[in-house]
Amino acid sequence: MAGTSSSSPMEIDDAAPPPAKPNTGKAPLVSETKSAPWVEKYRPQSLADVAAHRDIVDTIDRLTSENRLPHLLLYGPPGTGKTSTILAVARKLYGSQYQNMILELNASDDRGIDVVRQQIQDFASARSLSFGAKPLVKLVLLDEADAMTKDAQFALRRVIEKHTKSTRFALICNHVNKIIPALQSRCTRFRFAPLDATHIRERLLHVINAEGLDVDEGGLTALVRLSTGDMRKALNILQSTHMASQHVTEEAVYLCTGNPMPKDIEQIAYWLLNESFTTGFRFISDIKMRKGLALVDIVREVTMFVFKIQMPSHVRVKLINDLADIEYRLSFACNDKLQLGSLISTFTNARCALVAAAK
Repeated sequence: MAGTSSSSPMEIDDAAPPPAKPNTGKAPLVSETKSAPWVEKYRPQSLADVAAHRDIVDTIDRLTSENRLPHLLLYGPPGTGKTSTILAVARKLYGSQYQNMILELNASDDRGIDVVRQQIQDFASARSLSFGAKPLVKLVLLDEADAMTKDAQFALRRVIEKHTKSTRFALICNHVNKIIPALQSRCTRFRFAPLDATHIRERLLHVINAEGLDVDEGGLTALVRLSTGDMRKALNILQSTHMASQHVTEEAVYLCTGNPMPKDIEQIAYWLLNESFTTGFRFISDIKMRKGLALVDIVREVTMFVFKIQMPSHVRVKLINDLADIEYRLSFACNDKLQLGSLISTFTNARCALVAAAK
């Protein structure tokens, strides 16, 4: 009797939670879809969804369809679709078996020589887990491969050779010069260039329509301009601006990112080209303080402005070279006031050269 009395409360306790599970399970799913970063929410799920680089995507698609996929080395700037492309290839190849057939290692994982010799070697040498009539090749995805140590890359070279029949390797990196030549020669290389403004605009319009956002033409142009060919950056700026302001305008985008607006750059350039050193220093310091602008952003934008205005070639060359030195010094956290003085003195020298050239 004691046994039955002690077991019955346990049965009642165990029986109580199941009805509550559906309620507790659904709430996080709703919140996850709402709070998910748009970079992941709108990541292409198939090769047809990849925004640009149709020549590269079509080539990889054809190789995948014909079961002739080589080892791949995808390189280029961040946010250009390298990881999305290879994940779309994996989904096409494996479908529901996706998790069993791919080993994905990112820069956040330890990828020293021990990982290559153990984890990657074990995965590549294991029998294929596919259940089709013909066993599929497995896929090892090494994201941010340029962060791997040289020893790990040399060890990987032999692993790739040894397991080519059963495994394909896809290396993704930003700087191809950091990949040893021995690995580069074993892979088919594809360069993902920064995205064209047209493709970024199309993808942004897709997200804007899907989310029902209020974005005007100026705001969209600002998003495309600030993205500098990086789709991930464009979506992050759009999402953060939308959270800060319901109506996404050009001014809202620039305020959210902290970048100087084009009209501010024109004003600063006017002061640099026309005002005295003391007046220019005071005005630029004031606008920096009021609008929270970073001097390095001002230097970069003013440099783009210098390319647009007319001046003798030798003056432009000297000016650009001096601006490059200022940006280099700012990257080492040099004193802002000192570098602002250097910026104004550089333009003062350029003005003197222009006057001399006009005589």
